Amino acid sequence: MLKIYHVKGTRAVRVIWLCEELKVPYEVQVIDFSPDYRNSPEWRSISPTGKVPAMTDGDLTMFESGAMADYVYEKYGNGELGGNLMTADGALCRQWCWFAEATFARPLGEIVNHNRVAPSGQVVDFVIEDCKVRAKTCISAIEEVVSQSDYLVGNTFSMADIMNGYSLMLADNFEVLTEEFPSTRAYYERLGERPGFQIAKDAG
Repeated sequence: MLKIYHVKGTRAVRVIWLCEELKVPYEVQVIDFSPDYRNSPEWRSISPTGKVPAMTDGDLTMFESGAMADYVYEKYGNGELGGNLMTADGALCRQWCWFAEATFARPLGEIVNHNRVAPSGQVVDFVIEDCKVRAKTCISAIEEVVSQSDYLVGNTFSMADIMNGYSLMLADNFEVLTEEFPSTRAYYERLGERPGFQIAKDAG
């Protein structure tokens, strides 16, 4: 059985949500998020950078959420939620999956890290605002698509929506998903109605 190492609010949300949608059995292992534990040999043997999430499936250990989602889809998905990469819809699904982490989550993650590591009183407002502008550029790209369709790949829910749903959750938390993006707000609310997303957000 899959074991997903998780802390509430982390990118493990993506993997848990995907497992829920595909009805794949899994176990959630909540870990200690303290710096001491994340830097410990025990955790570094599972996640070499000390980050969360990680996942095991038998002897296999993985520590990147997008790769975990791909693995779960390819092994357990039976063609659901991702499509064939050699088709237009399958290619677009993978494009949006990569976008969710490589492009959209990057400035959001920088906001998290800057707020976490900056000494008290030394958070640089310019850095935060620049990251928010970059994140809004990403939301604009989503807005253009979901103003014309229910989901990112036409009107069919896919893994692309799971990957970007988590990034939109971060954007909403940082008040970046503003009223200037009405179609994206409606899209995010549709995602929020899915039981799998609700379970994943509440896990841990």
